[in-house]
This record gives sequence, C-alpha cells and structure tokens, in this order.
Amino acid sequence: MNTRSSSPASTTSFAALGVRAKLVEVLTANGITAPFPIQAATLPDTLAGRDVLARGKTGSGKTLAFSIPMVDRLAGGTCKPGRPAGLILAPTRELATQITATLEPMAVACGLKVTTIFGGVSQQRQSRALAAGVDIVVACPGRLEDLMRQRVVSLDAVQITVLDEADHMADLGFLPGVTRILNATQSTGQRLLFSATLDNGVDKLVKRFMRNPSSHSVDEVNSPVAAMTHHVFEVGGVDAKNALVRTLASGGGRRILFMRTKHQARKLAKQLTTAGIPATDLHGNLSQVARDRNLAAFTEGTARVLVATDIAARGVHVDDVELVVHVDPPAEHKAYLHRSGRTARAGSAGDVVTVVLPEQRRDVAGLLRKAGIQVSPQRVSADSPAVTELVGEIAPLVTPTLTPAPSNAGGQQRNRNGRGGAASGPRRGGRGAGGAGGRGAGAAVDRDSRPRSRNGRGGDAAGQGATGGRSAGRDGQGGGQSRSRGGHGSGASFGAATGGPSRGRTEHGAGTGGQSRNRNGRGNGGVRGADSAGHSQGRPTRSGSSHTRTFASRDQGAPTRTTSR
Repeated sequence: MNTRSSSPASTTSFAALGVRAKLVEVLTANGITAPFPIQAATLPDTLAGRDVLARGKTGSGKTLAFSIPMVDRLAGGTCKPGRPAGLILAPTRELATQITATLEPMAVACGLKVTTIFGGVSQQRQSRALAAGVDIVVACPGRLEDLMRQRVVSLDAVQITVLDEADHMADLGFLPGVTRILNATQSTGQRLLFSATLDNGVDKLVKRFMRNPSSHSVDEVNSPVAAMTHHVFEVGGVDAKNALVRTLASGGGRRILFMRTKHQARKLAKQLTTAGIPATDLHGNLSQVARDRNLAAFTEGTARVLVATDIAARGVHVDDVELVVHVDPPAEHKAYLHRSGRTARAGSAGDVVTVVLPEQRRDVAGLLRKAGIQVSPQRVSADSPAVTELVGEIAPLVTPTLTPAPSNAGGQQRNRNGRGGAASGPRRGGRGAGGAGGRGAGAAVDRDSRPRSRNGRGGDAAGQGATGGRSAGRDGQGGGQSRSRGGHGSGASFGAATGGPSRGRTEHGAGTGGQSRNRNGRGNGGVRGADSAGHSQGRPTRSGSSHTRTFASRDQGAPTRTTSR
C-alpha cells in the first residue's frame, strides 16, 4: 500500500490534475475553482483507475473527490437496463441524497444518468429507473440488497465502486451486506474507499477487496479546523439549560441543535416554533417524505433552526450553518466531531457549543480530550455576555400558523373493527361505534356530565340540571360526580349535569359523561341534549364485550375515536 499525506499547493487547478473540460466548466459554474487538499491528493490516482483509500474528516471535500473521477471515467459509455456501471454506497438516506445532488450536474453534462436507491420509500420509482437504464447508482446497502434478490438490478457490470463513510457503515452494522455487494461487482473493477478511520472492520474490507491501493490521509478526523471555534457552556440546572438553548436558537443565522432522542428533538422543535423561532426536526421516526420536506425548509430558510438526532451528523450539508449546539452531549468523541462538522465546512467559519449540566462535566471533559479539543468551560446563563456575543443580533419572532379546528361538534370518529359510525352534534341515547368484539359504544356525550359506576348494571343517574356535588353512592343515586358500586342505576345523564369522570364496568348500559369506561358491557347509553362528542376507545375483554372510554372535549371540533385493542 502506497501512503501519501501531502497537501498540494493551492495553485493546483482541476484542469492541471487531468479533469476533463466539461467537468471543469460545471465546477466553475458552481463556484468551485480550485481543488481542496483531499481532491488534489487523490484525483491523479483515481483518474488513472487505481484503487484509492482516502482518510479525512467530515467537510473536507470527499464527495467531489470521488464524484469527479466516477463521472470522468464513465463518460461516453452506454447504460444497460438493470446493469449500472458505477456504484456509490452510503450509510444513510440523507448522505445518498447529498451525494446525488453533488454528482448529478456533472453526470448530466457528460450524458450520464444517476438514480438513488434507499429504503423508506416505494421501490417502484427505483425499479422503473433501473429498468430504463442508469449509469450510476447511489445506494444504501439494505434496499440495494433487496433489489438484487428480486433480480431488479445486477452489479456484474460495475466498473467503479465507491464506499463513502465506510466507518459509519461499520458502526451501523452494514459491513456483512457491503461484503455481499462487493462480491457481486467485477473483481477487476476500480474501488475507492473514503473513511474517517479504519476501525470496526473497515480494514478487513481494504485487505479483501482493494488491490494495492494508494492511501491518502488529508485532514484526518482528529485534526483541528482552524475556522471552527469550540465553546463549553456549563449551566446550573435544567431550567437554566432550557433558557440558554432558546437564546442560542434565537439568532439570525442557520443553526443545528443536536439531541440524543427522537422524542426530545421533536419536542424542542415544537417548543421553539411556538416561541416564535421557526424550527424543524430531523430524526429516524420521520418518513422519507417528511425528512426531505423538513430538510428543504431548513435549506431554503423557512426554518432557521434544525433540531436533529445523530441521523444528521453525517451527510447533511447545508451551506452557511453558523452554529452547532450539542444540547445533549454525544456518547462518544467521533459523534462529537461529525456533529460539529456541520459548520465550518469548505473553509467557512463556524461555532460549536456544548451545553453541560453539573452531572455531565466529567464525561464531557473525557469526550473532548479524545476528540483533541482544547477549550476552557464557562459558567453561563442565558443573558451572559459570552452568550450574547455569540448569538449576535436576535432575529424577529415569527408567529406560528395555527390550523383551525373543525366547527362541527363531535367531529370525526375513527372506528377500528367496529360496525358503527360516529355521532356528531346533539343526540338522544346514541348507539355510536362499537369496538372490537363489542356491540355498541356511546356516541355524543355531555361535556361536563361525569357519573361513575363500577360493577353495577348502570351508573348513578344525575338528574336534570345537576351541577357540582361530590356525592358517592353505593346502590343509590348520586349528584354531579357520583360513584356506584354494585348499584342498579340507569346510567343516563339527562341534562346539563356536571362533575368528574364516569366509569361503568360489567354493566349493560353505562352512564355516558365526560369520561366513560365500559368493560364487559354491551354498550353505552346516550345523553339527551349532548353538545360535543368525546374521544372513545373500544377494546374486547374476556367476555368479548367492549371497553369504551369517552373523553369530553373542550373544543367542539375534537374528534371522537373508537379503537380496538
């Protein structure tokens, strides 16, 4: 293996490195006039058809380093249905999409067709594109293997294979699939492997599939980025942390906030938007359509804050991200470096903030030491001078757009495995929608009428016009909020009765109120003069009857939902 770590002079041009004129024109039109070090180091070997192993940190320009030789060497070829000539493997959908966006303008200029293949979306479009013939496939291993098993695609004609972020693919457990994919390509084809490190089994791929590769180490993963400034802000508790995060998010430029969990990312994005700071989220629970939509909102500036999990730590390249905030510090140093690499890309400047609670100080200190980051922690609050200076000018608040609630009382009712439909508006003793195994569930309910009944045939009856009251009755009748165990009341609320929750178990006609439960019963009774439908769920019990919950709605347009469990 030939290893080189040189950084060619900045006067080197793409044309001088042997890149064809059409590609130089495309690069120049996109404002790329001189190669970055990793491009200048690798292009002579990749354009000559040699296997290349390149190591460099995120943001160093690796995508162009393998996209240029891929297009240059395949230009002028003829594509065949289902048999691409070029293959680029990436660990995530986001990275595959970003690679395609970089690759496609050059491919079009040279008459090549490109398609992406990844899961989370229908494979029909991908199958049609392959059948029509494509020159280059950018793929994630899982979906590509699915299409290989279905014989939709064959890799026996692949001349150039690229593994991007090979170490991340290893982290995600993709190496067995990558091994099978590489076995399906031509053994004599050119292979380019780009990775930050060679751990976690990546070195085994190198030894097995690469023939005397030229190795280039430029801007290795732990090398510092001169234009990136790191800050460690220590806070006294959760409330102080929340206030600090809101302040950091309030600046005018683009910023990415990293969280540990999907739930917290979604929650923070919603809180910021409600507070007048347009934010969107990016995490694994989103469909591909939602991911694309949210990322486009961030890229276009509709949302200036992206709240993300580590799914965005690699492959999401958005220009001019001014600030990266580790709201939740990552578990290990490589994640820290990849998260931080979303800013200060391609020579631009950027800041990175890690927010630290008292109990996280020791772990964060160890993490930064492993990452090679030297920074002195600062104890701050949301209005500290260091924070104010970093945030800069506060962006104007944006009033969030609220979706109006439906005007009809009762709204919609979802019924799973039940026969009935929803009742809306005033209704007398409705039969509503039945849950699984149940014959009927209560329909419209009076919002404030909540008698409670257990083990009786019916709940205590609240008389007309009853208000308030907390009488608890056994075998008797109650008031606004009443309980009956073993009683035989009617279970119907005839007027504007008000009170607490209502439950009916083992009854034939449980009273309906703001909240009603019916277990082992055959149905719920109705309410005269009810104003709004609640939220109901029906599920089978041992006797095959339905469990019904009816939640009173404060808004007349709240939906009624019947669900079998």
